[in-house]
Amino acid sequence: MDIVVYVHGKGGSAEEAQNYRKIFPAAKVLGLDYQTFTPWETGNEIRKTVRDLYKKYDNVLLIANSIGAFFSMCGGIDEYIKKAYFISPIVDMEKLIMNMMKWAQVTEEELQAKGIIHTAFGEDLSWEYLSYVRAHPLKWSAPTQILYGAGDNLTDYVTMKAFAETHGAGLTVMDDGEHWFHTEKQMKFLDAWLVRVK
Repeated sequence: MDIVVYVHGKGGSAEEAQNYRKIFPAAKVLGLDYQTFTPWETGNEIRKTVRDLYKKYDNVLLIANSIGAFFSMCGGIDEYIKKAYFISPIVDMEKLIMNMMKWAQVTEEELQAKGIIHTAFGEDLSWEYLSYVRAHPLKWSAPTQILYGAGDNLTDYVTMKAFAETHGAGLTVMDDGEHWFHTEKQMKFLDAWLVRVK
């Protein structure tokens, strides 16, 4: 039997995994309810779970959303994954952090001196986080399909396309899509995409 592991994005929940049961009816579907929020801790958490499931199931399939995809790639789980499906993945965290620093008008020197800076838009900027991302570039080799919304405000198309090309991933773009796929039209597109690429 196959198992589908779903890794949610920020503000999401493991319960969202239920949406994928109808698309993978012959597989067990598990929503991973991770408890940490840094690439080093969450990556390890995901790795432990996936490694254990790999021993028990025929194949492990991964569906990961936004930062959940980033955390999954940080976990070094390529060897355990038969196929991955990324929805609005964060594929260049350093670039995103640098963009957020610009939005908050924070310099690298300020961030290094203070360690953590709270922003008006609700995201904490962390020097430790940025340093980790720079020291650990993403490595990912599992066969992957990516769904990207043309209106994604966190990752631009050029960055997503470059990641897809570098990693040999399929890339599908929804013209009316956003970073967060949530409207009825977007969810129908997402479901149809998964059925098509699985």
